[in-house]
Amino acid sequence: MATTTDSGVQTKERLIEAATRVLTTHGYAGSSARVIAKEAGVNSALVFYHFGGVDPLLLTAFDRVSAVRMAKHAETVADVRTLEELAAAAEQIYRDDLDGGHITMFSELVTAAVARPELRAPVAERAEPWLQFMESTLERVIGGTPLARLTPPRDLANAAITFYLGVNLFTVLDADRSRTESLFAMAKRLAPRARLLTMRLPGRRRPPAPVQADPGPTEG
Repeated sequence: MATTTDSGVQTKERLIEAATRVLTTHGYAGSSARVIAKEAGVNSALVFYHFGGVDPLLLTAFDRVSAVRMAKHAETVADVRTLEELAAAAEQIYRDDLDGGHITMFSELVTAAVARPELRAPVAERAEPWLQFMESTLERVIGGTPLARLTPPRDLANAAITFYLGVNLFTVLDADRSRTESLFAMAKRLAPRARLLTMRLPGRRRPPAPVQADPGPTEG
């Protein structure tokens, strides 16, 4: 016989799963307690009982999906060492997240934060691990190279997450993804041409200390 605690855990899980589906398909504006509860097959009051409101539930759902995606993407980039491999991995991550709805969830929460200032800090907090993930991957690939001096990994990570968010909005105008695909094709063409910029130069050796002339015996 299921205990009250077990029942509560199951209800929370159903709400988290329902919130994930609703945020992905209905967007933030359509993610009301009533809609999420209906999707989960529970009373809408349980959204507030278990999570304290819709926003905490949506953030919890995003955290759940984000953890899964992070683990998967860490495997995708684990062996990446060149720009060509990085371009291919970035395309794979984009496809996985777009098809899985992760880009949509993140974009919806960021867009909601424009009108709801109270969401800005928690959403920014959730973006930081992704910035660190991209920065560390870029550091491994281009760290210590001329390219890193021209475009520091942190700056490239900021550019990547900006693209990540913008591409989801762009898909509204790019239903067949042809324009977005052309950007990845361009990255693949440019990666081999930028290879010289990713060659790590040998560290500079310190010049030998000048040899001091023997002053000879001093006069007493």
